[in-house]
Amino acid sequence: MAKYIKQEMPDMAGTGEKKVYYRMKTEQHYDSEKFVKWMTRHGGLGRGDAMRVLMQTSETMAELLAMGISVSIEGLGTFNATIGLKKGKEMDTLDGDEQKRNTTSLHVDGVNFRADKNLIKLINRNCELKRGGIRRLHKSPYTLEERRQLALQYIEQEGFMHVSDYANLTKLSRSTAGRELIALRRDPNSGITTKGYGAAKVYVKAKVTATEPSA
Repeated sequence: MAKYIKQEMPDMAGTGEKKVYYRMKTEQHYDSEKFVKWMTRHGGLGRGDAMRVLMQTSETMAELLAMGISVSIEGLGTFNATIGLKKGKEMDTLDGDEQKRNTTSLHVDGVNFRADKNLIKLINRNCELKRGGIRRLHKSPYTLEERRQLALQYIEQEGFMHVSDYANLTKLSRSTAGRELIALRRDPNSGITTKGYGAAKVYVKAKVTATEPSA
């Protein structure tokens, strides 16, 4: 029987209302060996054959995704490779002629997975939920203004900042840090904006628009 956790959400609007969302509690982790053992527990498929199919699927997936091919496996879902900057490389400009630098600065940094609807239906059919407790937010020792200043100082030193950097600076969870950065990005007075898109998006210092002196 699976357990669900009621997770507290940050109050980004400052209303004082505590909002929550629900997530499934991870009881344990299965590696390839345990996965294959479970898959073959009723017989009909040998462990060796199952392991070879699993490994071959992984290798084939890597080859196809490396060619820019999206892969959909019926009953499982759709896989797409994502692109990001290598560590220490700076983001280029949208209209800049920097194709040569990008070739060596970019790499595959992850895989997006979108579950097949039939997989979700099958999980629900096999799932019986019970309460697993309440998780409250990690409280930062800094105020929002102090966190903003820490972010600006980091960007000033490093040139840009990732969500994980902000989470480490402010002692917030990664998910909370991500939501707070989105709110800061939308605030024209925060001094923080974004550069790039998708997996290559980073947070940078916003340009200050000069105002003409009144006559």
